[in-house]
Amino acid sequence: MFKKIDFDKLKNEGLENVPMKERRDFLKMGLALTGIFAGGTIFSAVSSFDRVFASTEEFKEKYPYKPHYAMVIYQNRCIDCERCIEACAETNKVPEGGYRTRILEHDAPDAIGQQREFIPVLCNQCNIPQCTRVCPTKATYKNPTNGIVMMNITKCIGCLTCQQACPYNARYFNEEKKAVDKCNFCFDTRLSKGESLTGCAAACPAGCRNFGDLSDPSSMVYRTVHQIEKTVWVMRPEAGTKPNVFYTRG
Repeated sequence: MFKKIDFDKLKNEGLENVPMKERRDFLKMGLALTGIFAGGTIFSAVSSFDRVFASTEEFKEKYPYKPHYAMVIYQNRCIDCERCIEACAETNKVPEGGYRTRILEHDAPDAIGQQREFIPVLCNQCNIPQCTRVCPTKATYKNPTNGIVMMNITKCIGCLTCQQACPYNARYFNEEKKAVDKCNFCFDTRLSKGESLTGCAAACPAGCRNFGDLSDPSSMVYRTVHQIEKTVWVMRPEAGTKPNVFYTRG
C-alpha cells in the first residue's frame, strides 16, 4: 500500500510557491526524477551524459582520490521497503528523528495514468561541497584520500551554517551528539573496518544502491557512470557541487 502524500505539510517546503505550469513542465521532461520538493528546495534532474562530472577529463585531473567512493542509485528499482534506512540507523546509531538517508516519493505520469515512484537520497559527497566552505570551525571537511565529506563533531559548534548551505537537505542536528550529523558512506563504522559496502547498499534487496570506487575502471560504479547506453544524472547540477551520487534506471 502506497503512503499518501500530505500536500498540506509540504507548504513549508516551497510547494505552494511553484506555479502549476512549472509543475507540469517538470513532469514532461521525460525522467521520473523531476519536481521533487524537500527542505524548501526544488530538486531537478539532468539527463545529458556530458554533464555528469565524473565523465570528464577535468574530473580525473582535479580529484585524484584513491579510492574515490561513489554511489550509483537505480532509481526505478526502489520499492520503499526502508531496509536501507533501518540498516543506516542501526549501523550509525542514528537517533529517532534524525536521518542520514531518506526515501522521497512522488507520482509520475505513465501510459496508464500515474505511477508512484521512490527516490533514495543521501549526502552527495560533493567534489565541490558548499558545506565545507561555510563551516567557521572546519568541523566539516573533505577527506583528502577518498573524497568523503566528513564531520568532526568535536569542532562542531551547532551553528547550522553547513546545514543551510547544503543543496540536498542532507544534514540534521544530532541532539545526542550536540553536533550536526550526516552520511559519510559508513566510513567509520564499516569501510575503515574492512567492509566493502555501506550499510544501506548491503541491506538493499532490490539492487537499488550500488557502492564502489569511481577511480577503478573495473568497478560497477565506474562502468555505469562512463557508459553511454543508459542515461545517468545527478541531483541539482546547477548547484555546481559535482556530486558523487549518481542516478540511473534499469
